[in-house]
Amino acid sequence: MENDMIARDAISSVSLDEEAFRTLPFDAKRSYLDGLLPTEKVALILGDPDDQKLTRAMHPQELYWLFKEIDAPDAMELLGLANPQQCLFILDMELWKGWSFQEDKGIEYLGYILKGSEEHFLEVLPHLDFNLLSLLLGRELVVAGGIGDLNTDEERQTDWDHTFDDVFLIKFKNPKHTQVIGSFLELVCRFDNPLYTALLESVSGEIDIEAEEECYHTKSGRLADLGFPPLDEAREIYSRISPDTFTPSRTKVLLQTGEATTLPRTLLSGSTFLERVILRMDSDLFRMELNYLINTALVADQAHLVDTEYMKSVVERVYGYLNIALEYLSQGDEIKGTEILSGEHLKRLFQLGFSIVLALKFKAEKLSDASYATGKALSGLKSARPLYYRGFDAEGIDGYREFREMRDVKTMSDFLIQQDSGDSY
Repeated sequence: MENDMIARDAISSVSLDEEAFRTLPFDAKRSYLDGLLPTEKVALILGDPDDQKLTRAMHPQELYWLFKEIDAPDAMELLGLANPQQCLFILDMELWKGWSFQEDKGIEYLGYILKGSEEHFLEVLPHLDFNLLSLLLGRELVVAGGIGDLNTDEERQTDWDHTFDDVFLIKFKNPKHTQVIGSFLELVCRFDNPLYTALLESVSGEIDIEAEEECYHTKSGRLADLGFPPLDEAREIYSRISPDTFTPSRTKVLLQTGEATTLPRTLLSGSTFLERVILRMDSDLFRMELNYLINTALVADQAHLVDTEYMKSVVERVYGYLNIALEYLSQGDEIKGTEILSGEHLKRLFQLGFSIVLALKFKAEKLSDASYATGKALSGLKSARPLYYRGFDAEGIDGYREFREMRDVKTMSDFLIQQDSGDSY
């Protein structure tokens, strides 16, 4: 085993082209891919004979992050290699905004699945939520006829768009979706006629709000099993608490909240106080709790529906608020920090860090300034999620980033005090 570890370390320290990568054992391929940038990783996967096996070896969340970081053509090809559970996770993450089903997104991703092979489509089809398919088709179709029904002369004379079986008559409501919906129905009618019949019998001309709610709860249950809370619960992480009266607990009890998965690397520079403390008490259970907190923040901010950069910024925010809370409570004492991180739930520490930063926002909202730099700094603080103005960093960059440490809080606090007193900064 030790020799295998040395071999994997040696492999990960060199750069391999596609031909050299293909010669590696499967486990070594997986290990090597972990250290690559998304575009490099996908290029090697898609160019390898084990492309499907490598894709399906990823946890659904790991594949989803990779899926979000690459161009659409490669993303569609990757989706075509994914197993049904991975596909379903991606759909659950992408097709809902808050409590509402996004019909256009549903059509878009159905189109992605249809662009793969028939074999892959037929593998995924039994795992797709029947109620969700019915909801989507109900918004896209007008249907007449059915099993045991005789179509009237009036129905037959109506300008229907199509019939796949001379039983159901179909009219498409949205012309721009006709190709995707038509291709989907044709495949289902051909390969799973009982499902085709059941879907069209369930379709009506009105959108069933109760059906949408049922689909939402079904989706939320699946995501909960993978460590993603429902939206209303997720938003609780942004509850305010008083830093002055906060007393860390010493009796944390962790529950199973999904698997400890590989998350994207944060863009934090250097080794923070939080990172040093984590090295003292790292465990699978702790990583599971951290993953759950990150997932919670992604859901609370609906970050997965925006872009990968915003998703990364939310991850940075989680690390930043935890680091600020830990520095605030520990005063630089790593042993004390370890005790706090071991005894207090990360959600509460996040809320503490958020509340410390939020106090800056409340002070900034009372101030204004016409000058460019000062106005930019105040504008960042007034954001829904306060941002640190990078003009205060050593590089002096004109832009924003997440708060990372108590030094950031002190810098902005001093800035606000000077603005309030009328002094220039």
